[in-house]
Amino acid sequence: MSQPLINKFVVVGIGLIGGSLATGLTQRGACAEVIGIARKPETCDEAVARGVVARAYTSLRDVASELGKGDVIFISVPTLSVTAVLQEIKDFISPDVTITDGASVKGSVQRAAEQVFGVIPPQLVLGHPIAGSEKSGVTAANPNLYENHRVILTPFSNTSAQDLALVSAMWQAVGAEVLTMSVEEHDEVLGATSHLPHVIAYSLVDTLAQDIHNPNIFRYAAGGFRDFTRIASSDPVMWHDIMRANKVAILQSMDLFIDNLSRLRSSIEHEDSDYLLKVFSRAKEARDEFTVMLAQRQVSTKKE
Repeated sequence: MSQPLINKFVVVGIGLIGGSLATGLTQRGACAEVIGIARKPETCDEAVARGVVARAYTSLRDVASELGKGDVIFISVPTLSVTAVLQEIKDFISPDVTITDGASVKGSVQRAAEQVFGVIPPQLVLGHPIAGSEKSGVTAANPNLYENHRVILTPFSNTSAQDLALVSAMWQAVGAEVLTMSVEEHDEVLGATSHLPHVIAYSLVDTLAQDIHNPNIFRYAAGGFRDFTRIASSDPVMWHDIMRANKVAILQSMDLFIDNLSRLRSSIEHEDSDYLLKVFSRAKEARDEFTVMLAQRQVSTKKE
């Protein structure tokens, strides 16, 4: 039997993202052992009982002496909690250990690393899997979550080539396609394509639930409402942190959206039929092109 890609895989934060990567690597034989780190002892116990990890602790220091070259620590905690994890890594973890993360905002992780270490450590490979679910917690772990999804890595000029290669291979082992881009481009793109839709979904559901005083408002909602607002069931703490961490890019996207929405409102009020039809047609065309792109990507992935 071939040697696993990773010796010890340590997941800090045993929720949907971290738990899914842990179970995915285990099921594919890509790591020798999975160790979990969680703040609450009951989370540790449940993760072990469910087979998400082989063993679990409440602090990295409990396993620090075991870790070295060939081991990977994956940080999967809410964005604003990353600094505390990096501080533990600085205090207790060997520089031979590969460190990576799954945070949705890379600029905040970069700033946290610079705050803790002074510079970005060569062993730290920032990353973000473009996959998820409205479910959260250790019970949401899905070993196939990353199949045919993209993972963006944002390496720096001093990032270790060996650590970058290991992190890339780790994601490929669970069926993901790995891309690279700069931190700035990542946060701008995700601010528009992921963070803004969550803002809209949360705001829409809150508006309907709190401000439109009709007890039947959700009773007669159809599939379109369900599909459009699904992401409003996502973890509020995680998205609270994301909004604060990627504030600049999100506000820019929100301003554009609000401006376009205001023009659309005006066209409805003044019965500007030409403008309405133009916007709806343009949006349909763009959405149809996106659907074709997704289909082509899936076909290409299957062939590979």
